[in-house]
Amino acid sequence: MKRIVPLSLLLALCIGCSSTKTVLENTTSKVSDPTKYMNTITADELKTHLYIVASDEMEGRETGSAGQKKAGVYLINQYKKNNIPFPKGATSFYQHIPASYLNAKRNKNLQDSENIWAFIEGSEKPNEIVVVSAHYDHVGVNNGEIFNGADDDGSGTVALLEIAEAFEIAKKEGHGPKRSILFLHVTGEEHGLHGSRYYSENPLFPLANTITDINIDMIGRRDEANANSNNYVYVIGADRLSSDLDNICTEVNKKYTNLKLDYKYNDPKDPNRFYERSDHYNFAKHGIPSVFLFNGVHADYHKESDTPDKIEYDALTKRTQFAFVTAWELANRENRPVVDKK
Repeated sequence: MKRIVPLSLLLALCIGCSSTKTVLENTTSKVSDPTKYMNTITADELKTHLYIVASDEMEGRETGSAGQKKAGVYLINQYKKNNIPFPKGATSFYQHIPASYLNAKRNKNLQDSENIWAFIEGSEKPNEIVVVSAHYDHVGVNNGEIFNGADDDGSGTVALLEIAEAFEIAKKEGHGPKRSILFLHVTGEEHGLHGSRYYSENPLFPLANTITDINIDMIGRRDEANANSNNYVYVIGADRLSSDLDNICTEVNKKYTNLKLDYKYNDPKDPNRFYERSDHYNFAKHGIPSVFLFNGVHADYHKESDTPDKIEYDALTKRTQFAFVTAWELANRENRPVVDKK
């Protein structure tokens, strides 16, 4: 016999079930599963890009140098190839930064430089912006040795190219993001986070409309603490301003990538102070929920031996995919991450 359940009990059951839903169910059911697009991010493409971005031809990508500008042209040409435009309201792929700004705090005789930006407009909430950032500068040439900066931060630089391409493929198939995504390659990180600071002081889109920054800085190697496996990433800052952002990182990883999320460097008392040392910080200090993805420091950090052949492309791929699905969730969920912490 079929049991008839009272309406009041049904309502109570529904309320109870809804309270146990994960944060991912905040996304509408009409959004396609991102797995197909996540898998367009491949080790082969990342490797191809990185062997160019971190080649000797780029001369270590010192801020404002000819080598950095060559790298910038390569990035822009990739966006053009994939029909990904510069942002609305901009006149080119460049946000120009004068030498006077770059040298104002500590004069290192840096030349004029540029942030580089690309943009995928959202279909439903185009005025709300998800920023995905990485710095494309490095430290140049020292004593005749080229510091290629393959991991720092060639790895994050090429990750942005692949993430943008994955979103554009999704858009062509009718699954473009609901919010807009700004892919921001910043300059001057190595000299004091200058490019991201300049953007935060001269934003193309109001900071009030910027819902999150996902910052990628060194995701192609492993550190000594993880000598036995590269299936991890350090997650820094996700919970500093928003429990929503922290939950999103946890849930998308559990569903799609299954990395070990390591919060060692997220401790505010950590003496390395990595939270303050990369470009997400110039968003976070303005109250924008931000997360920094990082593989930790290794023996080739800031040395001429940080070359593309040392990169572990399986790890670079998986971490890039994690950044992509995190951005996907943020761009498509119903509500922006709540700022519920100081």
